[in-house]
Amino acid sequence: MSLEQPTQENLETIIHDMADKLQVVNRSIMDPEDYDLEKYEEIKSLHDIILMKGQLSVSEIQAFVQELGQYRKDS
Repeated sequence: MSLEQPTQENLETIIHDMADKLQVVNRSIMDPEDYDLEKYEEIKSLHDIILMKGQLSVSEIQAFVQELGQYRKDS
């Protein structure tokens, strides 16, 4: 499956995959509906970095979650 196209379905796949890789317990902060599709490229870049790094330290996980939070839609 190609994740190159910025579709809502691809965004959902990426967000769910990152939630797994980042071991996010509170999945409500990783609801794909809360993320802006216009920021797809930035979110996908984070996803790609997480996949490349493999094992992440606690501080790296916190940094990724914080960075991802910047791409949430404004409430």
